Amino acid sequence: MSGLVEIARYPNRIVADLARLYLEGEGIGAVLFDADINNVFGWFYALVLPVRLMVLDEDLTEAQTLLEAYQP
Repeated sequence: MSGLVEIARYPNRIVADLARLYLEGEGIGAVLFDADINNVFGWFYALVLPVRLMVLDEDLTEAQTLLEAYQP
């Protein structure tokens, strides 16, 4: 069974959601961690606790390749 791994960190939920939706549009499931705490407490927590984009370990390589070419 594969676990989740962090692929990227973003300063806010909006930017993270765009990247997540891009990956999902390419067929790779992704979830956000720490999005709600970041959203509630704002810019200070963006420095300390960014929104983390997570994918399955088995999708990591493909997701990294896609995010390298990603232009929001």
